[in-house]
Amino acid sequence: MSKKKLRKEVLGERGALGEQSLADKSSDITSNILKMKEYQRAETIMVYVDFRNEVQTGEFIQAAMSAGKKIAVPLTDIENKRLIPSELKNYPGDLVPGAYGIPEPASDCLRPIEPADFDMILIPGVAFDEEGNRLGYGGGFYDRFLLNTRKDCIWLAPAYELQLKPCVYPDKHDCPVHFIVTEKKILKCIS
Repeated sequence: MSKKKLRKEVLGERGALGEQSLADKSSDITSNILKMKEYQRAETIMVYVDFRNEVQTGEFIQAAMSAGKKIAVPLTDIENKRLIPSELKNYPGDLVPGAYGIPEPASDCLRPIEPADFDMILIPGVAFDEEGNRLGYGGGFYDRFLLNTRKDCIWLAPAYELQLKPCVYPDKHDCPVHFIVTEKKILKCIS
């Protein structure tokens, strides 16, 4: 199977999940993340804003902000092929539809944070293997961004069980995540 075929297959499976199933699985994934010592130690966290049946992050964002964590969400700079993390002060009030229709900070709510300031990053993806390799959407935005984070920054992928696959065809430049958290388990992938 090719990357393209796997991406299409998993997006189809994910797209078939009903609203209640998405909400329940996402809530279980959020609960699993909130229990992790790595999350509890993290002070500054970047998290994607969910789109098109991705693991929902709203509950996580609200819980982390209530716990006093500094939360940032990415703005996608398509022209320069980069992510610009921006501190979130008001969720979802700071957000407007941005690149690809994904909610991102409005221009008057842009509060950039340096990649090296993050303790943890929640990363979206289409599919993952148990080694932490990630099949993304094909733009390479996160792989480029992660190279600028600190060595001790935790890269975590929230994922539905159906997104775990035996092989996701990683390339040399792909950055594997440290943890994959599903509705059923927490997988520690790379040290």
